[in-house]
Amino acid sequence: MCATTRDVKPNFIISLLQSKCTRCRRGNMFQVKNPYRLKTTMRMHDTCPVCGQPLDMEPGFYYGTNMISYALAVLICVVTFFLWWAIIGFSLSDSRFFWWIGINAFLLIALQPPLMRISRTVWLAFFVKYSPNWDKGDIVSRYNVNKEHQNNW
Repeated sequence: MCATTRDVKPNFIISLLQSKCTRCRRGNMFQVKNPYRLKTTMRMHDTCPVCGQPLDMEPGFYYGTNMISYALAVLICVVTFFLWWAIIGFSLSDSRFFWWIGINAFLLIALQPPLMRISRTVWLAFFVKYSPNWDKGDIVSRYNVNKEHQNNW
């Protein structure tokens, strides 16, 4: 017997990295898949196109993503530091440390659009958990929506 797409629970980490809805792990959260189209990087759907889960829970809901983004940036810095140390090493007699700082800064700037998207997906995952019955309509409702102030960031 073959499993259909509804029988298989999508992987949590892969869904986060692809910015999929945290409730069904199938629908795209963002209108444009390419995070490097900077004019549309943070444009999200109002609801998940697959399961209908509202993606904007309340005004200012995504302000907490700065903590997630900061943690991801620190994680990247720590990983690059240890990789640089293991592969190239650090020395006070030359400029290897400054090369690491420069490359690390470039890497953080280059990865900023995907990191912002991933941080939004992780933040939403704290409040909207995966539902195996997503196709039956058990959505997490919005807390408070003020249409007048929506998207004023």
